[in-house]
Amino acid sequence: MHIREFARSTPDKPAYIMAGSGETVTYSQLNERSNQGAHYLRSLGLKVGDHIAFLMENNARFFEICWAAQRAGLYYTAISSRLTAEEAAYIISDCGAQVFITSDYKKDLAQELIDFTSNVDTHLMVNGVIPGYLSYEEAVANFPTTPLADECEGSDMLYSSGTTGRPKGIKPAEIGVEIGTEDNLYNILKNIYKFTSDSIYLSPAPLYHAAPLRYNMRAHRFGATCVVMERFDAVEYLELVERHRITHSQLVPTMFVRMLKLPENVRKKYDVSSLETAIHAAAPCPEKVKYQMMDWWGPILCEYYAGTEGNGYCAVTPEEWLAHPGTVGRAHVGNLHIVGEDGEELPVGETGAIYFSDGREFTYHNDPDRTQESYNKKGWSTLGDVGYVDEDGFLFLTDRQSYMIISGGVNIYPQEIEDLLLTHPKVYDAAVFGVPNEEFGEEVKAVIQPLDMKLASPDLEEELMEFCRSHISHVKCPRSVDFEAELPRHPTGKLYKRLLKDKYWGEKKTRII
Repeated sequence: MHIREFARSTPDKPAYIMAGSGETVTYSQLNERSNQGAHYLRSLGLKVGDHIAFLMENNARFFEICWAAQRAGLYYTAISSRLTAEEAAYIISDCGAQVFITSDYKKDLAQELIDFTSNVDTHLMVNGVIPGYLSYEEAVANFPTTPLADECEGSDMLYSSGTTGRPKGIKPAEIGVEIGTEDNLYNILKNIYKFTSDSIYLSPAPLYHAAPLRYNMRAHRFGATCVVMERFDAVEYLELVERHRITHSQLVPTMFVRMLKLPENVRKKYDVSSLETAIHAAAPCPEKVKYQMMDWWGPILCEYYAGTEGNGYCAVTPEEWLAHPGTVGRAHVGNLHIVGEDGEELPVGETGAIYFSDGREFTYHNDPDRTQESYNKKGWSTLGDVGYVDEDGFLFLTDRQSYMIISGGVNIYPQEIEDLLLTHPKVYDAAVFGVPNEEFGEEVKAVIQPLDMKLASPDLEEELMEFCRSHISHVKCPRSVDFEAELPRHPTGKLYKRLLKDKYWGEKKTRII
């Protein structure tokens, strides 16, 4: 299915509603505006397989741009609006974007980016304009509202923080296929989560993340209505469920925690009985939190395990989870394998690296080494997590090979932060990893070996945290810094990070919460 079908059958139906402003874009408007955008991008010389990038907050132009690129057969990269100019410029350059689009809301960052993105042919801005940028609305206004003659499917190409310090673009193989071609995620929404044209989907997270972007785009393929929050607020979320009679939503566990912390009289004030399915992922949900949410909302919580790479997808229904507490589901896309250190598949119940076979193929853009590392000799691919499968085929996560930190649903790789800290003149060695946090699941911890232990102090801790905040997104920055006289390294240079991490995780049965 495709938005053009719903522009014919239900032209006045809202494709999406911005929760805060109330601005509504109908299927007819989304179809016409995205057609204009597609024609404009073609006029700039972009061909099937070429690339655009955009950095914006959640706003009403976001999906018009996505659909313009999608139906022009282009790759499009949504960039976190919380990055620094230096971080964003790296992604814009690495993906080879010929067009960069941002918003008036991000104009301060946009101004900085001008000097970093001289390789971009065209700079555009929505909802306003500053020197160096053209108005997106004016640029597309006079182009046809009818489809391109060579209309075909494009694809997102999103970036995942890199284990080697730089984020990497995850490039799917499919591009330029026939408009309306079904994919794995569409079928998952249809068969597991029961999306229909009558679904009303509440999206509370930043749209530059993979799951919010992809779920909203697929919801449009059902002719559903999406309600998009500009930013998450626990009370506003509940009010929106009641007001719009929301049927489906996707959240991260941190959002559950924030709603559960509301006073009971506030929680009970809102009618959430319209909710049929609450999907959650990005980070495993603590069992206590999940039980509390089911007591409140009923058995409607559906969990899944997957990555931006799209190489596999495990899902678990509420009933299955109650029978197998703690699981992240069984494989619905790809076949699941648990692999030992010798590269051979392990039997049921034994812990090893999690691999998928027969799923979606992907590459890491401009990084053949990392791509190769993600595949084993059998052609199976991994996201770098560790776990086991029970006798019924349900997957349980226990650890991460890559020491990736998931804080509030955001993936953070320590290497980038360690590399930065090592440039500080008072730092001799650095280790960064996740430690437990009641609200966010994990938070970023840095353990520093200073040049001299006499330097170790609260003042140096604050200095190092501010040093990080001045160079990288605040989301990635350490929440606290500890000091050690010497970090546990092998003579070969290998850091035994597990010895440090275990001090903070204690006797917990899993290193993932």
